[in-house]
Amino acid sequence: MAVRKLKPVTPGQRHRVVARFDDITQSSPEKSLLRPLKKSGGRNSEGKMTMRYIGGGHKRMYRMIDFLRNKDGMFATVKSIEYDPNRSARIALLIYDDGEKRYIIAPNGLKPGQKVRSGAGSAPEVGNCLTLAEIPLGTLIHSIELHPGKGGMLARSAGSYAQLLSRDGKYAIIKLPSGESRMILTACRATIGTVSNPDHSLERSGKAGRSRWLGIRPRTRAVVMNPVDHPMGGGEGRASGGHPRSRKGLYAKGYKTRRRNNPANKFIVEKRKK
Repeated sequence: MAVRKLKPVTPGQRHRVVARFDDITQSSPEKSLLRPLKKSGGRNSEGKMTMRYIGGGHKRMYRMIDFLRNKDGMFATVKSIEYDPNRSARIALLIYDDGEKRYIIAPNGLKPGQKVRSGAGSAPEVGNCLTLAEIPLGTLIHSIELHPGKGGMLARSAGSYAQLLSRDGKYAIIKLPSGESRMILTACRATIGTVSNPDHSLERSGKAGRSRWLGIRPRTRAVVMNPVDHPMGGGEGRASGGHPRSRKGLYAKGYKTRRRNNPANKFIVEKRKK
């Protein structure tokens, strides 16, 4: 898949870079796997705004994605590759031999008509889901479980992948997209291959209106606020406001927010690159 740059017919299209959508084979989703998706507008249950700069956007329906891949020992045929407005990756519609339909995150290179399988004894081929104990070392994987039976949580966005480096007893060492190497139980599952839509990072909106379509409202810079509204506000002229920090005064750059006694620290073999 590739991207295309639009002709600058209008100012909003001058810098617009969009996906070609060549890999999408079906435009309408499977109705039985759709669920309503209600917007919050950044408000909580009391109607109070708890997140700023959220609101509007196009109406969406949620696609039920099978992150568990727990239908073991049965082949499924890929019916179509579809667009999902709720994530950057493409999704694939599977039809199992017993007729059940499920969506999965589409790996790069998966085509309609291919067969995929999950569970013990499956071949380490693109789209198949196996435990880390059965995947060959050095394989590129995605949608990795953190805890057995919890469903894929790691490496799910467009173009991302992790690599299985080694196994030591009941743990496998995985190199994550952030550069962090981490121990994960070999009983956890992962899907073979890299996530689809790798050119997503090359796309450019071209205009502010597209952010409004996505539900993102204009963000006010802190340095233009008054001192009563933000620690970086105030000053004469274009005063920068000192160290970058949040509205509550916490430093925004370089300040460590991870707990020192986080129980997950013992599973990190190598920290992510700064």
